Amino acid sequence: MPHAPSDHFVHVRGATENNLKNIDVDLPRDAIVAFTGVSGSGKSSLAFGTLYAEAQRRYFESVAPYARRLLQQVGAPHVQEVTGLPPAVALQQRRGAPSSRSSVGTLTTLSNLVRMLYSRAGTYPEGANRLEAEAFSPNTVAGACPRCHGLGEEHDVTEELMVPDTSLSIREGAIAAWPGAWQGANLRSIVSGLGIDVDTPWRKLKAKDRKWLLFTDEQPKVLIKPERDRIDHGYYGLFWSARAHVNHVLATSKSQMMRDKAMRFVRSMPCSACGGTGLQAESLRVTFRGLNIAQTNALSFIELVELLRPVAELTEAGAATSSADSGEATEVAVRISADLVARVQVLLDLGLGYLSLGRSSTTLSPGEAQRLRIATQLRSGLFGVVYVLDEPSAGLHPADAEPLLNVLDTLKNSGNSLFVVEHDLDFVRRADWVVDIGPGAGEHGGEVLYSGPVAGLATVEASITGDHLFGRAVPLERPQRTPHGWLHLHGVSRHNLVDLSVDIPLCVMTTVTGVSGSGKSTLVSQVLAELVRRHLGQAVDDAEDSELEIDVDDATGLEAFDRIVRVDQRPIGRTPRSNLATYTGLFDAVRKVYAATPEARTRGYGAGRFSFNVAEGRCETCQGEGFVSVELLFLPGTYAPCPTCHGARYNAETLEIEYRGKNVAEVLALSVDEAAEFLADVPAAARSLTTLREVGLGYLRLGQPATELSGGEAQRIKLATELQRARRGHALYLLDEPTAGLHPADIALLLRQLHRLVDAGNTVVLVEHDLDTIVSADWVIDLGPGGGDQGGRVVATGTPEQVATAEGSATAPYLAARLASHGKGQ
Repeated sequence: MPHAPSDHFVHVRGATENNLKNIDVDLPRDAIVAFTGVSGSGKSSLAFGTLYAEAQRRYFESVAPYARRLLQQVGAPHVQEVTGLPPAVALQQRRGAPSSRSSVGTLTTLSNLVRMLYSRAGTYPEGANRLEAEAFSPNTVAGACPRCHGLGEEHDVTEELMVPDTSLSIREGAIAAWPGAWQGANLRSIVSGLGIDVDTPWRKLKAKDRKWLLFTDEQPKVLIKPERDRIDHGYYGLFWSARAHVNHVLATSKSQMMRDKAMRFVRSMPCSACGGTGLQAESLRVTFRGLNIAQTNALSFIELVELLRPVAELTEAGAATSSADSGEATEVAVRISADLVARVQVLLDLGLGYLSLGRSSTTLSPGEAQRLRIATQLRSGLFGVVYVLDEPSAGLHPADAEPLLNVLDTLKNSGNSLFVVEHDLDFVRRADWVVDIGPGAGEHGGEVLYSGPVAGLATVEASITGDHLFGRAVPLERPQRTPHGWLHLHGVSRHNLVDLSVDIPLCVMTTVTGVSGSGKSTLVSQVLAELVRRHLGQAVDDAEDSELEIDVDDATGLEAFDRIVRVDQRPIGRTPRSNLATYTGLFDAVRKVYAATPEARTRGYGAGRFSFNVAEGRCETCQGEGFVSVELLFLPGTYAPCPTCHGARYNAETLEIEYRGKNVAEVLALSVDEAAEFLADVPAAARSLTTLREVGLGYLRLGQPATELSGGEAQRIKLATELQRARRGHALYLLDEPTAGLHPADIALLLRQLHRLVDAGNTVVLVEHDLDTIVSADWVIDLGPGGGDQGGRVVATGTPEQVATAEGSATAPYLAARLASHGKGQ
């Protein structure tokens, strides 16, 4: 019998989404409900795949018949019945928006208010007309700089890139951007004919000649006389400057190799017309409290509040005293400023005061992006809805988690329900209700072990979450290691690191800690990675890394490393075509197994036939993706199973080939645990599968699309791929928050593998907030004391026990408490 909506519960009956085993569960409304369990247990399948998906389905059905037709393509959750479910808003962990035009200001909608402030209350140059708000946006025709079209940057060649060695002459190839072979010889002859010495070292040529050769748009024709061993008759040669040649290749060449070579000489740089702001000149002449809008967008939120608060606190009587040439004390200025201060204060409370309106959303961590969306929702005034959140504490220092919990309490007290997928045990302790899914992952999970008040979970012996929540789990012991040398960095400057000096021990595990925005990722993922890469002669292959030049006075100890491995949480692929099996390389072994079957040999099928990226073997409808893109017009597009192969990826003929009773698509559908048994006697595959299980990924399917993987899962896949390679030498492993999105039991698995790397003679450095991970490290480097301009300094270094006693460290008190709980307190 259906439950009455007035009982204040959401009732789920017969949920079978993904690995959920026909579960029934009742969830209180107007409460914070934490969904817990090991990675892959089914938490997200219940919270997002069932509850949010059902709310979304009901919204579709309420809109129009067109939306109902789309439902047949997109699909509905596998559940018998859900009653008492209010409208839902999902706040998921997502990487920064791919658009370079998206910023913190646009994500939070704060930019709209700032543009209105400049339009209505800004100080204009004498005689200037008032501009509409859109004229202060680089994303509109009215506001965009005409040179860079609002992007704020332009791409151009530089002399340093085009002439890497100034000791060479033109004949010796000084201008690396010029073509080689006959065309290069032709250009040298032309230059010689123009009276420029091609045998003089580049640095000794006249400055005006160097500039002309590289950048001129002139194309003179020069008579080239016959030359012995090259040309036997004269001709007129056409001159191309180095920049003109590069631009010509990029504009006309169909050779990817030539285009790639040309791009080596191009660098992104701030637009020369707008100075990188993306705005037209008229907009930049308008000021508010002495700053133009680009300068205001560059302020940290802490500085923005300081700028606006004096205006926001003006009384209406004071507002009437506005001067004729300034709108900064008018009523509209006071109201907009007060609204901005109130909205930004929420971001300060969430520990995001170091961010700025102009910060590109592509540079935000998933945790930062989600907290921005939470803050936006807090000001939206909605009530009576369910907010479904995906690990809101991910990427947060313990000091930043407390204000987040206060904000979520405010959302709840406003009449909303919060269904939160969470691993952080301090968060779980604060929840009103806990739903623990398990007991294991994949096919070993999908059951509701407990649903009720948090304290009741203590009685559930099968709950791994309960073991960690109530102190039954045995902490990982830290091996006693001593450094085998040191890497010394002195005078490092980048972003908020200013003249930083730090010593990093070798052949041990080091955690770099500190509040959000303190400079941890800048130090580890950018500075350290780039310095070691350059020492090893490797190109910097990350646009983010090469965004700014590193200023380092001195770096010693780099020679200790033979190689560098950066294991980050970036996706292993952007489309469903990329998956775990292809990334790790184990699918190569699987394809060879199928190609070696008698039937495949009879038909002449090689290993390529069993790749879904090859035309002969794949399903032509979906081009081997298994999914087709579905455009929803008024909503973001999504993927739906291919109507021809139903997600199998292959054509019918390829699927007729079987190995031990399974075709290749069925092997891709196996979990890592299942495949380890099925392919136990295939060494190349077994090795990969073993390492995937060792990092806690036994529940993933071999063919699981990259688009379905979390950042933590992608990072562990990369780590497993590295672990399966038997290598000698001393490697530097860099990891940025590897425990984000992991259950404490999965963290223990991961730490065992990281310690294995150290025991093999390598150095591991990781950015981390998880206290159990920090406690298990040999060395800690704590940055801070705050975020943004308040950070970027070394607050404390030493063993976890030493850092736990450091004064002025935001990490110390939390670390001391965790050490005490482990029985290691001082």
